[in-house]
Amino acid sequence: MRSKVVLLASMLSVGSLFAGNYKVDIDHSNVAFKVKHMMISNVKGQFEKFSGSFVYDEKAKTLTSLHGDVDVNSISTDNAKRDAHLKSADFFDASKYPTMSFDLSKVEGDSAYGKLTIHGITKDVKMELETSGTTVKDPWGNTRTGLSLSGTINRKDFGLNWNQMIEAGGVMVGDDVKISVELEGILQK
Repeated sequence: MRSKVVLLASMLSVGSLFAGNYKVDIDHSNVAFKVKHMMISNVKGQFEKFSGSFVYDEKAKTLTSLHGDVDVNSISTDNAKRDAHLKSADFFDASKYPTMSFDLSKVEGDSAYGKLTIHGITKDVKMELETSGTTVKDPWGNTRTGLSLSGTINRKDFGLNWNQMIEAGGVMVGDDVKISVELEGILQK
C-alpha cells in the first residue's frame, strides 16, 4: 500500500513540475470592453487598475487556474463625465461595489469557464481562451507567458440596467458588452 501512495505522490509532483504560478504583469496587460452607443457605434473603455494570478502548465499547454480582481473606480473611456456616470449608482455603483472579479472554473479546448462577479452579482460565464503556448525568458531572467480572454456578457445579468430611449428609436446603451483581456504573467519563484 505504501508503494502505491509513493507512486501516486511521485506522479502528481512530476505533473506539477511543469505548472507554474504566474503573477499578472499589469504594465503589459489590459482589461478592456466595448458597448454599443445609440445603436450606431461602439464606446471603448478599459480599467487602469487590476491584479491577478494564474497557473499555466507549460508541458500540457493548459491554463489550470486564474483569479483576477479589477478596481471599478479605475474605469477609463477617455471621457471624465461618462466615467463618473459609469461609477455612479446608475451603473457600477463603485462606492458600494468597488471590485469586479473572475475565477476560472475549468478549461475545455479554447473555452474558459468561470465565475464573474460584477455589481455584487456572480454569474457563470464562458470566454474564448488563447494562450501563447510557450514561455520565454526576459532580459532580466524572469520567465513569462501570456494569454487572452474574450467574450460577451449581458450587462443586465449583473444589475447594470440604466438606459434611455432615443428619439430615433432604440436605446442609448446596448445590453451586450464585449470583454477583451490580455494578460502577461511573470513566473513566481
